[in-house]
Amino acid sequence: MSKLSDSQLSCRVGCAACCIAPSISSFIPGMPNGKSAGETCIQLDDAGRCMLFGLPERPAVCLSLQPEPMMCGDNREHALHYLSRLESSTAV
Repeated sequence: MSKLSDSQLSCRVGCAACCIAPSISSFIPGMPNGKSAGETCIQLDDAGRCMLFGLPERPAVCLSLQPEPMMCGDNREHALHYLSRLESSTAV
Protein backbone atom coordinates (compact mmCIF):
# COMPACT_ATOMS: atom_id res chain seq x y z
CA MET A 1 0.00 0.00 0.00
CA SER A 2 1.53 3.30 -0.96
CA LYS A 3 0.68 6.38 1.02
CA LEU A 4 -0.94 9.19 -0.96
CA SER A 5 -1.66 11.54 1.93
CA ASP A 6 -2.40 11.32 5.63
CA SER A 7 -6.02 10.38 4.97
CA GLN A 8 -5.94 8.75 1.52
CA LEU A 9 -4.40 5.37 0.62
CA SER A 10 -4.08 3.35 -2.54
CA CYS A 11 -4.76 -0.38 -2.62
CA ARG A 12 -1.99 -2.83 -1.80
CA VAL A 13 -1.02 -4.81 -4.89
CA GLY A 14 -2.28 -8.39 -4.62
CA CYS A 15 -4.26 -7.81 -1.41
CA ALA A 16 -7.89 -8.07 -2.61
CA ALA A 17 -9.12 -8.49 1.00
CA CYS A 18 -12.10 -6.22 0.31
CA CYS A 19 -13.06 -8.51 -2.61
CA ILE A 20 -12.93 -11.64 -0.44
CA ALA A 21 -13.87 -10.95 3.20
CA PRO A 22 -17.19 -9.07 2.95
CA SER A 23 -20.44 -10.47 1.65
CA ILE A 24 -22.08 -8.64 -1.25
CA SER A 25 -25.82 -9.09 -1.60
CA SER A 26 -26.20 -7.22 -4.89
CA PHE A 27 -25.68 -8.50 -8.43
CA ILE A 28 -22.09 -8.95 -9.61
CA PRO A 29 -21.53 -9.95 -13.25
CA GLY A 30 -20.94 -13.70 -13.10
CA MET A 31 -22.40 -13.85 -9.59
CA PRO A 32 -26.07 -12.92 -9.98
CA ASN A 33 -26.86 -13.50 -6.28
CA GLY A 34 -23.80 -11.65 -5.02
CA LYS A 35 -21.21 -13.46 -2.90
CA SER A 36 -20.85 -14.86 0.59
CA ALA A 37 -18.37 -13.55 3.14
CA GLY A 38 -15.01 -15.22 2.56
CA GLU A 39 -15.83 -16.13 -1.04
CA THR A 40 -13.50 -14.70 -3.67
CA CYS A 41 -15.26 -12.44 -6.16
CA ILE A 42 -15.30 -13.93 -9.65
CA GLN A 43 -14.28 -10.51 -11.00
CA LEU A 44 -10.76 -10.69 -9.52
CA ASP A 45 -8.03 -11.39 -12.04
CA ASP A 46 -4.97 -13.56 -11.33
CA ALA A 47 -3.14 -10.53 -9.91
CA GLY A 48 -5.98 -9.78 -7.45
CA ARG A 49 -7.26 -6.74 -9.35
CA CYS A 50 -10.93 -5.99 -9.99
CA MET A 51 -11.85 -6.47 -13.63
CA LEU A 52 -14.88 -4.18 -13.10
CA PHE A 53 -12.87 -1.26 -11.71
CA GLY A 54 -14.05 1.94 -13.38
CA LEU A 55 -16.97 0.23 -15.11
CA PRO A 56 -20.67 0.95 -14.46
CA GLU A 57 -21.27 -2.75 -13.66
CA ARG A 58 -19.17 -2.49 -10.50
CA PRO A 59 -21.46 -2.88 -7.45
CA ALA A 60 -22.20 0.28 -5.47
CA VAL A 61 -20.91 -1.34 -2.27
CA CYS A 62 -17.53 -1.81 -3.94
CA LEU A 63 -17.46 1.83 -5.03
CA SER A 64 -18.18 3.00 -1.50
CA LEU A 65 -15.48 0.95 0.25
CA GLN A 66 -12.32 3.06 0.40
CA PRO A 67 -8.95 1.93 1.75
CA GLU A 68 -8.00 3.47 5.10
CA PRO A 69 -5.20 2.76 7.59
CA MET A 70 -7.41 1.08 10.21
CA MET A 71 -8.92 -1.29 7.65
CA CYS A 72 -5.84 -2.08 5.57
CA GLY A 73 -3.14 -2.16 8.25
CA ASP A 74 0.36 -3.09 7.15
CA ASN A 75 -0.44 -6.32 5.33
CA ARG A 76 -3.09 -8.42 3.59
CA GLU A 77 -3.64 -10.64 6.64
CA HIS A 78 -4.54 -7.61 8.76
CA ALA A 79 -7.03 -6.42 6.13
CA LEU A 80 -8.64 -9.87 5.82
CA HIS A 81 -8.95 -10.19 9.59
CA TYR A 82 -10.33 -6.66 10.04
CA LEU A 83 -12.90 -7.00 7.26
CA SER A 84 -13.92 -10.50 8.40
CA ARG A 85 -14.43 -9.22 11.95
CA LEU A 86 -16.47 -6.26 10.64
CA GLU A 87 -18.53 -8.62 8.46
CA SER A 88 -19.34 -10.94 11.38
CA SER A 89 -20.17 -8.07 13.72
CA THR A 90 -22.67 -6.59 11.24
CA ALA A 91 -24.23 -9.85 9.98
CA VAL A 92 -27.97 -10.23 10.55
